[in-house]
Amino acid sequence: MKEKIATLVASLFDVNASVELTRPDPTFGDYASNIALQLAKPLGRNPRDIAEQIAEALRQSGDYEEVTVAGPGFINIKLTKAGQLQLMRQEPERSRVGEVVVIETNNPNPFKPMHIGHAYNAILADTMANLLAISAARVKRVSYHGDVGAHVGKSMWALFRFCDGDASKLEAIEPASRNEFMGKMYAEGARAYKEDETVKAEIDELARQSFSRDDELYRTIYDTVFAWSFEEIDRTVARLGNQPIERRYLESEADPIGVETVKAHVPEVFQESDGALVFAGSKYGAFDNAFVGSNGRGLYAARDLGLIQLKARDYPEMTKSIVVTGEEQAAYFRGVIAAAELSLPELRGKLENYPTGLVKLSTGKMSSRTGDVITIGWLFDEFAKAIKARGGEPREEIIAGALRYQFLKVKIGGDVVFDINEAVSLTGNTGSYLQYAYARARRILEKIAYTGGLPTEIYDEDRPLVRKLTEYHEIINQATIHLEPHQICNYLFELAQEFNRYYEKYQVAGSEHEAHRAALVAVYADTLKAGLAILGIAAPEEM
Repeated sequence: MKEKIATLVASLFDVNASVELTRPDPTFGDYASNIALQLAKPLGRNPRDIAEQIAEALRQSGDYEEVTVAGPGFINIKLTKAGQLQLMRQEPERSRVGEVVVIETNNPNPFKPMHIGHAYNAILADTMANLLAISAARVKRVSYHGDVGAHVGKSMWALFRFCDGDASKLEAIEPASRNEFMGKMYAEGARAYKEDETVKAEIDELARQSFSRDDELYRTIYDTVFAWSFEEIDRTVARLGNQPIERRYLESEADPIGVETVKAHVPEVFQESDGALVFAGSKYGAFDNAFVGSNGRGLYAARDLGLIQLKARDYPEMTKSIVVTGEEQAAYFRGVIAAAELSLPELRGKLENYPTGLVKLSTGKMSSRTGDVITIGWLFDEFAKAIKARGGEPREEIIAGALRYQFLKVKIGGDVVFDINEAVSLTGNTGSYLQYAYARARRILEKIAYTGGLPTEIYDEDRPLVRKLTEYHEIINQATIHLEPHQICNYLFELAQEFNRYYEKYQVAGSEHEAHRAALVAVYADTLKAGLAILGIAAPEEM
């Protein structure tokens, strides 16, 4: 339709115009355009007169049921029933054909448990990857983890104390208790690091050893807990509903590459300051940051610089590299990206960071039974309790659906506030409500033994529901362009509400229009399922 109006404008006024369509209130029509208001100034004419001329040409085409002009010159268009049927079957655009996007879909560090922030980043990045795939990009899901440095030193200090020279003592830790145990070890080390200068020096040395792991006892303890960590990370990410990754990167492999790159670009990109190599990020909307310390060892930024090169090496066809992080890292990544583009100009324009808002509970509680952070395991347990309390069965797909939706319905950058009981409700804007809505639609179809087939007619009573169904491909297109899952959440909730209004007014089973209405129910159920799939949420046949 955009192209048709643009062609008419060119024919009538000899102007090449970019036409935008919006969805007005249903009482005005299915689409609206303000193209006449855009043309008024360059043509030097009254916008309403221009609108009337365009509207008349659209009426003469016979393709629309009604075309009217409102206000100062808005053109409102009502589709024919055949046009609505056609639009209801339209697929989302394949707008990213030829793009190859590498995206980190999880990045928790080993040696400590995954927390609620890791869950948010993993769920959001995985859903963004789904959006990229829907728009025909070739998506490469990867992960990145800190296996060296300060956090390892803190954990190893407590682990050494626990083992007391005998690494076999770790065998006494039951698999179900390992995640909590790792959290306890890290918390002990982190606390001691702050409180005791002697311990701080010991931990710094243990952090240094994480790069070489020459000592046999150190290596044995490290390897054991490292393996536990990734067993837990893989299990937890799968529980969240994420798709598997195809490549795992570690800081230890990125570090030497990043350090070498930094040293090779002194002084044109990095400058020496008291022995450290620093990037003047303050010139690029970030802050001045040391990439290599005065001791010659790489710091976080050097490792991120190395990681960027590892991705480019492994995926030479890469057109975009995406990282999702917390808002507190936004300035840091602006600096890393600026330094990378100056050092590696072939990557200019390919690196993107999406910062998220904060995550908190509505109760204000920001700690769990493991100590300092809300772990994902604790969150799953709390969701299970809430689902049981409302009389539901806390299956993994139901818990994950409620959890994912609570994150995804918030626009990227906004804070996520968790009210766990509200998040599992079957009556509000929740993942559980949409899963229930799908299961309910399936039960309607089972009751009448629906055998398939699309609607072949639209009655006036169907129009509000059909109009909402025709918006699906447009919403998906917008969500894929901007990588904004919340748009899909909003749409699916509105669609379910529209269906409820329809179903309350019009009987399906046993009515004279049973086959027709069942076909509409099927389209509605399929649309719900497709939208939930993009969000990474299962559409259960029963709740």
